[in-house]
Amino acid sequence: MAFPRWAAIAAVACLLAVPAAAVLALLAVASGAGGAAPLIAAALAACAGQDAGQPAAAQPAAQPGGSATAGSIPADYLHWYQVVGRQYNIPWTILAGIGTEESDNGQTTLPGVHSGQNGFGAAGPMQIGISGASTNTWGGAPIHPASENDGGVATDEDGDGTDNVYDPADAIAGAARYLNEHGAQANMAGAIFAYNHAGWYVAAVENYASAYAAGGYTVAKAIGTAAPAPAPGCTPATAAPSKVAAVLAWAIAAAGTMYSYGGTCTDPHGASPALRCDCSSLVQQAFAHGAGLQLPRTAEDQWKYGMAGGAQVIPLGQEQPGDVVYFPSYLGPDVIGHTGIVTDPKTMTMIAAPETGKPVGYSSYNPAGLPYGTHLFTILRYISTTGSRK
Repeated sequence: MAFPRWAAIAAVACLLAVPAAAVLALLAVASGAGGAAPLIAAALAACAGQDAGQPAAAQPAAQPGGSATAGSIPADYLHWYQVVGRQYNIPWTILAGIGTEESDNGQTTLPGVHSGQNGFGAAGPMQIGISGASTNTWGGAPIHPASENDGGVATDEDGDGTDNVYDPADAIAGAARYLNEHGAQANMAGAIFAYNHAGWYVAAVENYASAYAAGGYTVAKAIGTAAPAPAPGCTPATAAPSKVAAVLAWAIAAAGTMYSYGGTCTDPHGASPALRCDCSSLVQQAFAHGAGLQLPRTAEDQWKYGMAGGAQVIPLGQEQPGDVVYFPSYLGPDVIGHTGIVTDPKTMTMIAAPETGKPVGYSSYNPAGLPYGTHLFTILRYISTTGSRK
């Protein structure tokens, strides 16, 4: 778990009881730390008044206000924060707060984030221990076959056959496992403290989480995962093709925008309802922008196009991220009325524009919870595993 420069300043200040005003004054000459003033202030506030040696997490931690310097979250990271958060019952904003603190959500080039390890033996975008002072919290090699019983928090969240500490999906799931194993369901602040034993760290993560919960972030372009050489004996499955990743990134970037019946989805974040998304235009535009594929406009017409040979029909249980789900809804049992893009087959989760009054976001495509069950329920694959058209 990383120890950035601003955190070092705050930690030393706490240890030596240096007045906050004096520390903040030093920011003018501390290269690269100036933009972290709000975080340092929050960290200093967290340690103020504590007895020596008394960690902040030993006391109930109040959720701070939205004063963090929250920035951008790449679309793929946002996706996995939200999917993993639901899966492990951890607020996605907490996971994003940790990811921001540890690696700027994978956007930093510091040692250990995309390869190797930092000076404390932590690795990956969530800075999970693989050796040294951090110990091997991950369990096993940084990249190893998912079939290995590693005894740590290593996880193959994206189903590619490897537990990869540098992969955002696997790393975020590993962090969620760690939090739960350290009591997150009963004491989130205590679990965050276990992740990195410092009161300033708890304050910083909660500060980011509060800001993100209030919408204080932008969605950046997906950055994906570097592809280091696999560990000896490890033959990973083919990674998700770039076109599928681009389709998902485009759709996920529209998350939070309001549904608009008949909207073209050509400007999801714009002011005009006519340019926002309904279910089928979200799918249409995601595939147009992400894969250069022009699908018909309505869910019914997309389904007909796919069933006529434009896509591969996928049995339930064999779907992959990027596949598209179609089923009847408000139009009745014999008409395809809704669609969404599969994001997490393990939890049967899709991203979709749901209905009037609700934003684009994640929902279940489990037929057991749908109005007409499996009647006409269809999963279509427009992009093959090689990244080409069906």
